[in-house]
Amino acid sequence: MEYLAPFLLALIASGSAVAASLQISPVSLVLRGEQTATVLHLRNAGEEPVYGQVRVFKWDQRGSEDVLEPAQEVAASPPLVQVAPGETQLIRVIRLGASAPAEQTYRLLIDEITREGQAQAGGVDFRLRYSIPLFMLPEREPGPAQLEWRLFRREPGWMLAIANSGGMHAQIGSVKFVAPAGAEHEISKGLFGYVLPGRTREWLLPLPPETPLAADVRIDAQVNGKPQSIAVRAAR
Repeated sequence: MEYLAPFLLALIASGSAVAASLQISPVSLVLRGEQTATVLHLRNAGEEPVYGQVRVFKWDQRGSEDVLEPAQEVAASPPLVQVAPGETQLIRVIRLGASAPAEQTYRLLIDEITREGQAQAGGVDFRLRYSIPLFMLPEREPGPAQLEWRLFRREPGWMLAIANSGGMHAQIGSVKFVAPAGAEHEISKGLFGYVLPGRTREWLLPLPPETPLAADVRIDAQVNGKPQSIAVRAAR
């Protein structure tokens, strides 16, 4: 079992320092009920070969954590790649069984790895890990995300909780709090995170704990690419 932040693009000790040149598209994948496979492209924009490992994990959420466990019903091929400079490697993501009656959520972890005998730059060995979301939809598309927002205080600061009672995931981005008097607190300019169907996701907000939020706050955010304004009562 692994606990990872959403959209992890992290530098981790032990990997390849020359491997920051890998470009991945698309940045998320969808497999609909009638589809058995989709593709991911890995392009090496650097001047050295890139070696990588591709794994698929079942993706769940518990409170403030994303939980990943090895997936048996989805596979990535090839699982090991070597991408020459200027070249593109195609990865096939394959459904191994029948579609489920509800949306299934996964993540592809792509680790850049050091080839045996490869020299380390400056004596330090780094590795990049990329995390790509994969959503598998049933043949009959489920209902949209239904979100309930809560803003509250808990040590060590302000928390935002979003519960999703709908049938599909919600992608949250460009989050801003607006007080009745007009004061604004920008939380995220881009992607903030995901709330999976049937789950509640919590975040510790990047606000000083003493930030005075009014009882009534408007949250402006992008939800699955569409702007929304949500009225939330801040609980102290």
